[in-house]
Amino acid sequence: MSALSQFRNFTQRLPQTDLMPTLFIGHGSPMNGIENNEFSESWVDLAKHIPIPKAVLVVSAHWYTHGTFVTAMDFPGTIHDFGGFPQALFDVQYPAPGNPKLAAEIPGLIHSTPVGLDHDWGLDHGTWTVVRHMYPNADIPVLQLSIDYTKSPEQHYEIAKEIYALRKKAILVIGSGNMVHNLRMLSWEMINGGGYDWAIEMNDKFKNLIANGDFQPLINYRNLGSDAMLAIPTPEHYLPLIYTLGMKNDKEEVSFFNDKAVGGSLTMTSVLVG
Repeated sequence: MSALSQFRNFTQRLPQTDLMPTLFIGHGSPMNGIENNEFSESWVDLAKHIPIPKAVLVVSAHWYTHGTFVTAMDFPGTIHDFGGFPQALFDVQYPAPGNPKLAAEIPGLIHSTPVGLDHDWGLDHGTWTVVRHMYPNADIPVLQLSIDYTKSPEQHYEIAKEIYALRKKAILVIGSGNMVHNLRMLSWEMINGGGYDWAIEMNDKFKNLIANGDFQPLINYRNLGSDAMLAIPTPEHYLPLIYTLGMKNDKEEVSFFNDKAVGGSLTMTSVLVG
């Protein structure tokens, strides 16, 4: 059975609950935004098997800020925050609306740090390359929550707990990054699949800890050894995972999809909570 067939069988068994699921999505290359491949097709299928959200809030690896902010404009722009890709990728516009009313409610949920309302950022490729496959009609409001680079993983985990209430309001919260993300060690020979031993071993370790609900070592990932430092040389692509884990309650199960290494030093492994 193909990976996509397995994923479709998996999504068809998803339970229906009043609590919106939450996701960590390995977004990988910006080209996934315009390609129909195993990763983007799974995002399409997933959207068909979870409840339709009233809005989507994305914690993207690519909005890394001093302070915490949420996009609060009526119509966030499509940001092409990359270089060296085909013109077709730069031509993409994802005209989803924002939701200023929802944005204004988020600072009231987060008590551990001030949250600013941003009117300048928009939707970066950690958001639109994924969400345009899930909701191609661009008719669901999309917001972003920034990652404050001055805060520790533990502090980000606490922020995630504070926005858990959004799941009760039919808001789909997505962490978008990559569990293993080391572009300096990228192998073009393995670009279509395959990973270094350390990348696969760390990805498996991360999955085992997630499956067992043992989140503290994931929060304190710097204590996991030298391979963890290879997997996470900088934290911005890893911290969205911490947000997804922080929004899990004790009764929920987790499942994995798109569990594949590419380019030697990246993994697309994604997590569904709920």
